Amino acid sequence: MNTILILLAVAVVFIYFFRKDLKEKFIPNKEKYLTIDDQFNSEKKDRENEIDKILSKIGKNGLQDLSTEDRKRLDELSKKIK
Repeated sequence: MNTILILLAVAVVFIYFFRKDLKEKFIPNKEKYLTIDDQFNSEKKDRENEIDKILSKIGKNGLQDLSTEDRKRLDELSKKIK
């Protein structure tokens, strides 16, 4: 019985010290392993989605109902696309 408790204690200590390594083996961080191209394409897609949301606001309510923040953000994003 004592040996089982000692082995259990050693296992708990082992898991505690190596928990980060064990977690990455079972649940890898996907963003960590992106290539430069994948990261660029992901950011580009995010910008395009944000532009689409702003443009849909314009389509529904017109340009006059667009907030100044949305206008500034649309201007910034349109410069990045070029």
